[in-house]
Amino acid sequence: MSRRHVVTTGCVLAITALALTPVQVAARSRPADASMARPAWKPPPGMIEALQRDLSLSKEQAQARLINEARLAPVEAKLRSLLGDRFAGSWFAGTIAQNLVVATTDSSDIPQITAAGARAEVVTRSLADLVGIKKHIDGTLPTRRQAGTVRYVDVRTNKVVVLSKEVAQATNVLESSGVDPVAVKVEASEETPQLLDDIVGGIPYYIGTSERCSIGFSVTHGSQNGFVSAGHCGKKGETTSSTSWSPQGVFEGSTFPGSDYSWVAVNANWTPKPEVSNGSGTVSVVGSRAAIEGASVCRSGSTTGWHCGTIQQRDTSITYPQGTVYELVRTNVCAEPGDSGGSFISVDQAQGVTSGGSGNCTKGGVTYFQPVNEILTVYGLSLVTTTGTTPPSTTPPGTTPPGTTPPGTTPPGTTPPGTTPPSTGACTGLPKNVTGTLNNGQIVYQPSNRNYRTTVAGLHSGCLDAREGVDFDLFLERWNGRSWNTVAVSDSPNPDERIDYTGAAGYYRYRVVSASGSGPYTLKYKTP
Repeated sequence: MSRRHVVTTGCVLAITALALTPVQVAARSRPADASMARPAWKPPPGMIEALQRDLSLSKEQAQARLINEARLAPVEAKLRSLLGDRFAGSWFAGTIAQNLVVATTDSSDIPQITAAGARAEVVTRSLADLVGIKKHIDGTLPTRRQAGTVRYVDVRTNKVVVLSKEVAQATNVLESSGVDPVAVKVEASEETPQLLDDIVGGIPYYIGTSERCSIGFSVTHGSQNGFVSAGHCGKKGETTSSTSWSPQGVFEGSTFPGSDYSWVAVNANWTPKPEVSNGSGTVSVVGSRAAIEGASVCRSGSTTGWHCGTIQQRDTSITYPQGTVYELVRTNVCAEPGDSGGSFISVDQAQGVTSGGSGNCTKGGVTYFQPVNEILTVYGLSLVTTTGTTPPSTTPPGTTPPGTTPPGTTPPGTTPPGTTPPSTGACTGLPKNVTGTLNNGQIVYQPSNRNYRTTVAGLHSGCLDAREGVDFDLFLERWNGRSWNTVAVSDSPNPDERIDYTGAAGYYRYRVVSASGSGPYTLKYKTP
């Protein structure tokens, strides 16, 4: 039977997850830069062939698609920055990604969008608006599995889409929640997500005596080598082994549900490689720049190997039988049980690890991945690349499990032995409190290396108190749906800083920076 499948929009499939266990929990028994446009550029081995097979393209079309994506990616990044709060999403259009569409909420942006070489589309809701609507829906539907198994932001229609087996029930629940019905589209779907579990990305590893998953990407945590994978593959403290059953490593961190990611620290017999398996060889990992919606993306897994497709939507919520996972990326790449944890890569840029999916690689399907940059940030990991190790290129919201902090940092709320937190007399009246220590030039994120959410607009106040003789600075950042934007700064040459900022509802975090000097600090803050 042919393994080729036709790429469609709005396809409705039954989702499973990518590691096989008795409850189908994803385990199985035993971007490129402008230089890509030069004629000399060659895509990673196996990518052209996989795009031909999985997107029904000719060789020339597959080559043209990758060149167009590389040519237009810098244009999108520039326009995203210029439009700011008016930005409403972007995507590639056309069989060979020959068009970049950029949406805005202001028609006066059309000239600069078209002048940059993109196609403008004027819509009602910004990307930030859509993200806020979806988060409201996530708070309404997560325990109502049949009412809305899958929810995602669809920038192409400027709506939040809810996939449900019970359209009437989902519609009624949403209407009673007060969400704007014009901004939401409920679609009939038989998708019932399950986990598909089953150091080169895509190769298998075993948990215990029977479960199999796939390696995502090689990482380091200080001097410790390891790899990232899916959270549902194993719990913290569980051991892993290779296909020959030789000892391999230990899960040092694992989060599921809520998110679906983990990292495994390996023993000295394993050397991390900046590579992903494509079945006949390997593809190099150069970085982890997030790809644009509509961009080509390929997946490597221990069950089905190497398959390609495109990125469909970001910020997707999936309600598995075991719980809801947020902020996944939706693709039309196929996958099957045993592929969980495996690598998603766009040309040479790491994108994420496989969480769950639907269908199979005979008839096609939908697969979701957890963005890799969030995993790197949460656990303080560095991605192993061809140029060494690199930190994440963006920092999406994430949750840091207890006891995990970036290398060289002190867990928030504690200070190293022999040090005393500075006085907090200048920061009175702020109810929340975290402490820590910064080394010269170091950056940490608070609270607790994660973020906080506000559901209403209001005043954010933060006060940083450090000892005399150091220059620590304070920044307040807000999540815009794809990256963190700095919204307020206090960077005097003094040890103490204060921020008071009135902002909309959303996700926020503080960035604490040592411009000069080392020592303990206290951050007090309050939220709306």
